[in-house]
Amino acid sequence: MNDVKDFSDATELHDAMTKLGDAARESMRELSCVPADVKNRALREAAKAIRDSAPTLAAANVMDMKAAEAKGITGSMLDRLLLTDSRIKAMAKGLEEIAELDDPVGAIMAEWPRPNGLHIQRVRVPLGVIGIIYESRPNVTADAGALCLKSGNAVILRGGSESFHSSTAIMECLRTGLRAANLPIASIQMVPTTDRAAVGEMLTMIDHIDIIIPRGGKSLIERVQTESRIPVIAHLDGNCHVFVDRAADPTMAIDIIRNAKMRRPGICGAAESLLIDRSRARDLLPGIIKALSEAGCEIRGDEETQALDKIVLKASEQDWDTEYLDAIISVKQVDGLDEAIDHINRHGSHHTDSIVTEDSVAAEKFLKDIDSAIVLHNASTQFADGGEFGMGAEIGISTGRLHARGPVGVEQLTIYKYVVRGDGQVRP
Repeated sequence: MNDVKDFSDATELHDAMTKLGDAARESMRELSCVPADVKNRALREAAKAIRDSAPTLAAANVMDMKAAEAKGITGSMLDRLLLTDSRIKAMAKGLEEIAELDDPVGAIMAEWPRPNGLHIQRVRVPLGVIGIIYESRPNVTADAGALCLKSGNAVILRGGSESFHSSTAIMECLRTGLRAANLPIASIQMVPTTDRAAVGEMLTMIDHIDIIIPRGGKSLIERVQTESRIPVIAHLDGNCHVFVDRAADPTMAIDIIRNAKMRRPGICGAAESLLIDRSRARDLLPGIIKALSEAGCEIRGDEETQALDKIVLKASEQDWDTEYLDAIISVKQVDGLDEAIDHINRHGSHHTDSIVTEDSVAAEKFLKDIDSAIVLHNASTQFADGGEFGMGAEIGISTGRLHARGPVGVEQLTIYKYVVRGDGQVRP
């Protein structure tokens, strides 16, 4: 599976995907009962393999980067694709951090006795076989594979065509870990083709895959939600906001906004819109605009914001609903906290939103009333990351309302069953 496979027709592709599904289902049965120390050994050995294979990973990534550049992919998307030495080391460290986490499988969530003498427990169990569809970030291969393994799930990965060589090289490191721990190699599999038809095939594999998790742009998520016959944990677009309240500290506001937008503009936790209380706009916006502009950010604003600086371009209504994934931000002045909350709940994607304020009452109202998976007070939206939450890594940020919301880590990749113990009870 190290090379891209071209299938001659739909039947051949179907047969190949079915084979992956059969192997995943068989592996899942063993994984669900594997002790924590065995899974942890696989993760640590995979981390070691990533470090040892750094030159191989870098060479594979060069192939992907050259192909992406030839396609004219934007700078921010190229950044998502790039594997630097520090990012390779971070991948390895992420696997080791996942190994250090408590094993969620078998954990007792609740227990209680019944008057008839039965003892009931709600116990965490794996979801089963997970299908993960993602785009250009090759580190997702490591994160997703590791999180699924830790939580006792078999996984079929379908990465973006842009990162195929990088992801394949990372997969080999994960296989090294599985072999070292004597775990089924099919515990973590990767679709061996860049053919988009493979995605459609995955979405109909109801006998093999229990959950589909898409991670990528809006078009991918919409396709998965429309076509999938399998339950979906959705990772929608990150139209994230920072609201600068009338009680904001000026220096803090500049630092947070610059980081939220420009640290890595191409990730889902990057701020796309800035809202500011109209009473502080003339005081604070010139410094904010200057900081963003000097960092290379294009600024689109409402008429009031445009009047403050000629470098501000006119924002359209569409801008308030746009995830740029680029060095662009929209700016709007609002009449206080209530209007900011209303704007975010109407135009945001329910992903991650932050308020900058020294007013604790305003902060608490924002945190309570904003209908998003992650809400922050006096912190950058770029903290929307499972690693930053102490989860080791994440598969994505779920913006849905069923089962998992926010960073999807090992606990979110489990479900539960009820274990009932008796001593001969029969129901009258």
